[in-house]
Amino acid sequence: MILISGTGSNMAAIVRSAAQQNWAARLDARVAAVLSNRADAKGLAFAQDHGIATGVLDHQAFTSRETFDAALMQRIDVHQPALVVLAGFMRILTPGFVAHYAGRLLNIHPSLLPAFPGLHTHQRAIDAGCKFAGCTVHQVTAELDVGPIVDQAVVPILAGDSADMLAARVLTQEHLIYPRAIAQFLSH
Repeated sequence: MILISGTGSNMAAIVRSAAQQNWAARLDARVAAVLSNRADAKGLAFAQDHGIATGVLDHQAFTSRETFDAALMQRIDVHQPALVVLAGFMRILTPGFVAHYAGRLLNIHPSLLPAFPGLHTHQRAIDAGCKFAGCTVHQVTAELDVGPIVDQAVVPILAGDSADMLAARVLTQEHLIYPRAIAQFLSH
């Protein structure tokens, strides 16, 4: 199960890797569905084009995070996923949601955690004078961006880099390590 909010480029990388590496036979795993909290998420079309069930649950239709997360859990649990993957899902999840999927909830973050949790990671790394940036796949815990690290990739920060230039190089690595981390996680 993959949750997205936008273009779904990491979701697409996961779907492609699952097909290329034959996860169905090797890991007895498949992407069961892609859910988004935004009806205009471009990644939904990619999933549909690849025969993956999709759904939308608009967070704005709910009065609280808790009621949204409860409804989201119901939608996810229909698929009985072994793993729930956050791939650009731009929602902070409630402790109840995180506890419900404890040990089977992964996220990717565009920094070398524990450095620069939260937003604007690339500009913050540049502003801090870092020589390297990167991305981290981690297990999700109730505390934002601090769960156990599953995999990381390092990208140099080059002289003259803008946040967008750095983000593009980091995203290339995200597309490599997220599918790898998921496959490793599912093989245990």
